[in-house]
Amino acid sequence: MIRRRNILLVALAAVILLIWLLGSILTPFLIGAGLAYVCDPLVDRLEGMRLSRTSGVVVVFAVVTLTMVLLVLLLLPLLQQQINTFVQNLPRYLDWIQRTTAPYLGGVSRGGQPLDVDSIKSLIAENWGTAGGFASTLAKKAFSSGTALMAMVMNLLLIPVIMFYLLRDWDHMVAWIRSQLPRRYVDTITELAEETDKVLGQFIRGQLLVMTVLGSIYIVGLWLAGLDLALVIGLGAGIVSFVPYVGVISGLAVSSIAMLVQTGDPFQLIWVFVVFGIGQVMEQIVLQPLLLGDAIGLHPVWVIFAVLAGGQLMGFVGVLIALPTAAAIAVLVRYGGRQWRASRLYLDH
Repeated sequence: MIRRRNILLVALAAVILLIWLLGSILTPFLIGAGLAYVCDPLVDRLEGMRLSRTSGVVVVFAVVTLTMVLLVLLLLPLLQQQINTFVQNLPRYLDWIQRTTAPYLGGVSRGGQPLDVDSIKSLIAENWGTAGGFASTLAKKAFSSGTALMAMVMNLLLIPVIMFYLLRDWDHMVAWIRSQLPRRYVDTITELAEETDKVLGQFIRGQLLVMTVLGSIYIVGLWLAGLDLALVIGLGAGIVSFVPYVGVISGLAVSSIAMLVQTGDPFQLIWVFVVFGIGQVMEQIVLQPLLLGDAIGLHPVWVIFAVLAGGQLMGFVGVLIALPTAAAIAVLVRYGGRQWRASRLYLDH
């Protein structure tokens, strides 16, 4: 028994070491596998409608690809325009912050010298032309290095290819892995794997939909309110909404400052509060109960810790595998708790 356990520990250590050594080439495989995992239920539904597995994969793959291309073509120019607007107006934001906070701070100083906001604004204005050409500079450097450019292009092209083949063979791979499990533990491992899949799948798919709906509400609402930075702020608030209240608080604060700087009218803040209030009502009453359920088993603090720990240990690859690992650990902890409460040591009075 001890020897078998040692073999399992050595195998686990070897897998972790292999992931760490191959981290630089694993990114497209992990992203492709994640997309295949998210899309697999859609293919299963199409199979239930009497489509073949390959036909279902082709349909889902085409829809996902077309959606991503349209989003890039539609949103990228608008995002670039609003980011340029934000950077150009940054001196105005600094000036507003200085005028608003100066009476309360009484002149913030560093080393006995007052904070020179005018110098900061001048520095931004002088270097804006350089900042505006940052993307073109990066592009020139990328194209000057043939190896780096080829690696980047190959990684981007590999993601849809890996997604397609993994999605097509997903059920066969799951069945093969199950057939290789030790017969003595196959039922337990299958039960834990199914619970992990339920927790992880419900969290990822549900949270993606919640983020998309909230981001759309914020973007459309702020745009109707007349905010110039509606797309940037609404998109950012929607992305960080996976942490309760962080998305709405940060989005409300940033959009309020932007609206005050843009219009100078405090009454315009009413529309900002209305937009985020509608988003909160939709999230609490409709989106969370309908898409995420009451208990998915992943606490927001655990999710944040897992992502930060994965990034610290393995960089971007660690971030990609953080959520699956966190879901598996959460399921194992609950399983261990059930085993402990059913043990004689726990029940013995």
